[in-house]
Amino acid sequence: FELITEKELAEIQEAYELGGLSEVVTRIQCSLETIWNAQLDIAVTGESGAGKSTFVNALRGLGDEDEGAAETGVTETTTQPTAYSYPGYPNVILWDLPGIGTPNFQADHYLEAVNFSRYDFFIILASERFKENHIRLAQAIVGAGKRFYFVRTKVDNDLESMARRKNPPTEEEVLEEIRDDCREKLAKAGLGDAKVFLLSSFEINKFDFQTFEDTLEQELPSHKRHAFLLSLPNISLAIIEKKRQLLHQEVWKVALVSCLVAAVPLPGLAFTCDVSILLRKLSTYRQDFGLDAASLTRLAERSGKPLEALRAEVRSTLGRTINRDVVVGLLGKATGTGLMVAEFLLHRIPIYGALAAGGMSFHSTYSMLSHCLEELAHDSQRVLLKAFDSEV
Repeated sequence: FELITEKELAEIQEAYELGGLSEVVTRIQCSLETIWNAQLDIAVTGESGAGKSTFVNALRGLGDEDEGAAETGVTETTTQPTAYSYPGYPNVILWDLPGIGTPNFQADHYLEAVNFSRYDFFIILASERFKENHIRLAQAIVGAGKRFYFVRTKVDNDLESMARRKNPPTEEEVLEEIRDDCREKLAKAGLGDAKVFLLSSFEINKFDFQTFEDTLEQELPSHKRHAFLLSLPNISLAIIEKKRQLLHQEVWKVALVSCLVAAVPLPGLAFTCDVSILLRKLSTYRQDFGLDAASLTRLAERSGKPLEALRAEVRSTLGRTINRDVVVGLLGKATGTGLMVAEFLLHRIPIYGALAAGGMSFHSTYSMLSHCLEELAHDSQRVLLKAFDSEV
């Protein structure tokens, strides 16, 4: 079964042989908690005036005037490293760092001053020409054993400026010229492998954003990749689909823990799903797909569409409300692919030899979670299309 690797099967069997059901539950719970609670600290730096704070807000799906947004202005507004978590994801933090080259943060001692060891990687912003401070900072980051990505911001301004020329170049020609200039400067400094992305904080889903997101997703450790992807605002259909696929990969673990956890204290007796586990996970699904009240309100404000118009696109039962009665009701209706997975586990994992009666419980739970995941993803896609009246 493609969702369950041979390594995972071997670990479950080993856990059962060492400590029975309780050890299986503990192992899988620890695996899930490691993924769900992974801490990711991202540093956003660059020269003063590069638009660091606006970029931080854009990545978090917030406007500069929204509650909780990083302070912005025409002068340097960040005087010390400031943490901004993604809405609803306190374990994923964007650090807005002071501008390099300001009186209190000179390039030679910059990383030490901002406590560089705290961050998983750095994003270096530049809004104009590539400068010596950028080179020195990038070299210092690499020398400290960290990874950095170079982001050229405000490319929308460059395009508007070039469009006013008598014989304006094409958009792609302007972007390629900017990209080549950045790469050339990095190569001369011995940083030819550095990644360069062209972005606009006011049109965050345009230009190189998809490549930027794909690169981070590929290069982060698996548990931090999970945290990063789920924290992203739902600004494109591609992001929603990636979230659906990612969450579907863990459904069997959640279902197995939910069904076994109640059986551990009284082995041998009939057991049912732990509804509290399902309630917790299904609540996070709504948030992951931006269907909770806070997320819908932010999207309505950003798109200029009435909140009720967006809510009308949420058609699933779980998308509209969630409580214990709703979860129990959904479990009672669950059918479908869960039976196939239950049969697979029955033959491959020894705990189902000891507790064969659990097959139907697992089947219902797996099927319900999978069905809800699909429905919420479709709700999220409809809401996004309604918000912007086009595919994004």
